[in-house]
Amino acid sequence: MNKALRINSTFECDLLIVGAGGAGLRCAAEVLDKRPQTQIMAITKGAHPQKSHTSTAQGGLAAVDPKDPADKPIYHMFDTWKGSDCAADQNIICKICDAAWEQIVWLENKGMHFSRDTDGKPGKRTFGGHTVNFGESSAYRAVFEADRTGKGIMDTCWGESLKRGITFINQGIATELLFSRNQCVGCIVFKQKQGEFIRILSKATVLATGGSGQIFKVTTNCRQNTGDGLALILQTGLPVMDPEAVQFHPTGIVGPGILASETLRSVGGILRNRDKQAFMEHYAPKMKELAPRDLVSRAIASEIRAGRGIFNPDHNVEHIWIDLRHLPDAVHDKQIPEVTGFFKKYLNLDPKKELCPVHPSNHYHMGGIPTSVYGEVQDISGQSIPGLFAIGECAAASFHGFNRLGTNSLLELITMGKFVGDNILAYLSRVPGKLPEAEGRHSVSQFTGYLDARGKDNIGHIRDAMRMLMTENVGIFRTEEGLTKAVDVLNELKARADKTALSSKSLRMNQELVQHWELDNLLTVSMAVAQGALNRRESRGAHFREDFPERRDAFNYHTLVSMKQFAKVEFSKRDVDMSIFEEGGKHYEKFGIIERRY
Repeated sequence: MNKALRINSTFECDLLIVGAGGAGLRCAAEVLDKRPQTQIMAITKGAHPQKSHTSTAQGGLAAVDPKDPADKPIYHMFDTWKGSDCAADQNIICKICDAAWEQIVWLENKGMHFSRDTDGKPGKRTFGGHTVNFGESSAYRAVFEADRTGKGIMDTCWGESLKRGITFINQGIATELLFSRNQCVGCIVFKQKQGEFIRILSKATVLATGGSGQIFKVTTNCRQNTGDGLALILQTGLPVMDPEAVQFHPTGIVGPGILASETLRSVGGILRNRDKQAFMEHYAPKMKELAPRDLVSRAIASEIRAGRGIFNPDHNVEHIWIDLRHLPDAVHDKQIPEVTGFFKKYLNLDPKKELCPVHPSNHYHMGGIPTSVYGEVQDISGQSIPGLFAIGECAAASFHGFNRLGTNSLLELITMGKFVGDNILAYLSRVPGKLPEAEGRHSVSQFTGYLDARGKDNIGHIRDAMRMLMTENVGIFRTEEGLTKAVDVLNELKARADKTALSSKSLRMNQELVQHWELDNLLTVSMAVAQGALNRRESRGAHFREDFPERRDAFNYHTLVSMKQFAKVEFSKRDVDMSIFEEGGKHYEKFGIIERRY
């Protein structure tokens, strides 16, 4: 064993937050606002919390204004349920939608600058799948800050957290959760800059590590979204839920895959094929471009498959166009300046005058760490793990089911951050003052394996092969043959990775070392996704099986996947909560297993 590897020091705190994005910092702000003396440590993988992926969110967050004469929370609940393809949990849908506007008020009171209309009221946008009167017409429900809404949320939550002395550990990665008698009591952290492990003991630990988009070749996700939280959970023997539920955004910018926000379609952008035909009316006659993302992504992919795409020789990919030329200059300059700027910067195009090339890009993981409505991490039997919580994209309460509606992700992180913060306050009042001891064993052993490996392979090549494999076989369209191939090849890639040596044995700022750890996480999450998709022999939301193209009642449940040893998968189930339907109140019939047409 490499003698340089050891736990260098131990720290203690009341609350440890792994991931300093919008969800984690909203939780911290809530706790510090009501209990200022709370000692909070927040780990961020990047160089600074402001580099968190939340900052890149563009379009807005859905919330029904109580003063809106046309919209109601029940319509938002219905849209979320229908959009999820009847796979979200209705108890969490109700809780989040009811609390939405309260969080808009909180953000504005804390200084967020929401865009306003000519009357000085918060501006509102429509997004795909959001309707009034149970699908009658599009709802203008999303409030926003130009096309940088996520940045506004991050600025606000970061500022609120700083006010009362939160401690940040930048460029840190959580490599192992610590337990004492089934209670989570912190984690082991590797500090990249110093090249050392530290142990953090905490009364409560929150996982807010974001998404896993880097398992695919083209993604809107930032470089650090490597599924670390899900891998951390699987390492302990706990399950992840609905890993097969992966969303592809219809409009990633050809080349970098950067998100071209749904805002472009909400303000009137039109999708066109090679012949310049607006094709969405053939796939979603009523809502057209504003159908939910899974339907629009499949429509674009189908147009390309049918030979109506446009080949881009620079990036060796086929795409379709989004047409923004007819939009007024005021829309370009005030509502979508950042997104149109991306086209200018990366493709040297002027969206006011030219068609813009887009292609579906991996975007969001609806599945994740199973939690209660209060963010408590649950085991395979549905029991909560004391001291362990999860929020944001890495978690699955489940608000999104098998297809997330645009703007519901920011809504979830801001509401669940508040709910979990309140729950942690109650939890901290109950737990003893003295923290139990817990030793970490996995981290040092894992990193020693990286340093002692002698194989001649290349981590980057293995990662590229994995991402291509997942894109081709576990993407928008899936089949038994493709998924089986993915599982087999992932086993081969894992064997190659385990043998691959590092070119540098340094511990300090060794990106190759960290990337080896990330590759382990990516392979672990990829295996869970592929196995979950192979097991679910139906099509539901963003999970589309060409060999089983219809939704099947036999699969009206959440998939729980456990995998303590790589590729040794165990499946179990969690019921989909249908409490709104079962309680039989007003409009209850809208929350049954309903047909999904747009």
